[in-house]
Amino acid sequence: MASVLVKDLIEAGVHYGHRASRWNPKMRPYIYARRNLIHVIDVRETVRGLLRARKFLQQVAAGGSLILFVGTKRQAADTIQHESERCGMPYVSDRWLGGTLTNFRTIRSRLGRLEELEQLRASEELAKYSKKMQSSLNREYRRMFRNLNGIRTMNRLPECIVAIDPKKEKNAINEARKLGITTVALIDTDSDPDMVDLPIPGNDDSIRSIELIVRYLADACLAGRATGGNLKQEQAEGDSDADDGDEGTAPVVA
Repeated sequence: MASVLVKDLIEAGVHYGHRASRWNPKMRPYIYARRNLIHVIDVRETVRGLLRARKFLQQVAAGGSLILFVGTKRQAADTIQHESERCGMPYVSDRWLGGTLTNFRTIRSRLGRLEELEQLRASEELAKYSKKMQSSLNREYRRMFRNLNGIRTMNRLPECIVAIDPKKEKNAINEARKLGITTVALIDTDSDPDMVDLPIPGNDDSIRSIELIVRYLADACLAGRATGGNLKQEQAEGDSDADDGDEGTAPVVA
């Protein structure tokens, strides 16, 4: 499996880092060589990071906890939305709102306003407002939908955050660290690996690279959910069998 994964990573260009002049010296352990002033990332380190992240995400998903995917840069937004929806996890793909984690209760309350606007747009009430007010309400709805739609299902704080480019998502990473939430990130040669708990060294600008990594991590979430569902079913069947056994036992008369 590892050889197949390495082949996919190389074909997707995951090993291409930034210009050597922009590197972060803390990324030295993850760099294989320098070619034409460009750092080449050690794909073996990428595989190790992916395998560690997959194992952890499977455990989190199997336990029924939430994993928040974050990627607001243009190259990552569509992939983050698609893969998060596929694995049933919340996401932020447009803009990170300050306090999404540290002021979670307030952010959740804003979802009530979004639902209120949706109900208004779906009814005939909106037509009763002036053209100017309708335009204002529609703008408010579009803005809130972009910012909040991905976290509708996040009814509690996540146990883990998966981020693309921790430099770009530094606010999300900082909030997660304050709350002790584990961070997993695709991290290029210009970033600080100490900022995240589980770094995955790789190109965080290429669409193909981002798609491959995020798809792999989303698959891990799906596998974890399937494992957790099977365990719950087995426990339910075990409890049912135990109940049946109790009912079939005749009382002992002394």
